[in-house]
Amino acid sequence: MDIRMPGMDGLEATRRILASEPGRDCRIIILTTFDLDEYVYAALTAGASGFLLKDVSPEHLVAAVRLVRAGDALLAPSITRRLVEKFAPRDQGRPPAHQDLSALTPREREVLGLVARGLSNTEIATHLTLSEATVKTHVTRILSKLQLRDRVQAVVLGYETGIVCPGGERGRPRPPRAEGLTGR
Repeated sequence: MDIRMPGMDGLEATRRILASEPGRDCRIIILTTFDLDEYVYAALTAGASGFLLKDVSPEHLVAAVRLVRAGDALLAPSITRRLVEKFAPRDQGRPPAHQDLSALTPREREVLGLVARGLSNTEIATHLTLSEATVKTHVTRILSKLQLRDRVQAVVLGYETGIVCPGGERGRPRPPRAEGLTGR
């Protein structure tokens, strides 16, 4: 879906499509030239599962469609960095957001922190010495317990609640990451 289209913009079209198919597992990726934070936020609020810029390589676009089709969510890496810098709490003394994380086990909180730092399931499995299937189970339980739609919402929640902070988890440096898309 593009942001600017004749007749109706892509944000409204996204809202209408998702509202008209509440029982179906419908996923939308915004693909646009408009690299504006307002559009990213509006697209995610409208229910989009991804936001990519039109300069994405064909290989990354195909990978993005597959990730979203599988139920994952993604943002272009440059957008993720900007959103984290802009919207993540910078004041460590700030009280956490209203979300209650007490429903999560300690391991699920740890996995949520790694998801919020942008690690894939494979990277989380390696980091925690778990199987990828176990990580997927943890991610599914986290999303269910916290009533989150996808990983994008989990990332936002991780920063809002202070589980992770810009630049690293509670001041620790971020582990090295492969360049490219972030998905479940």
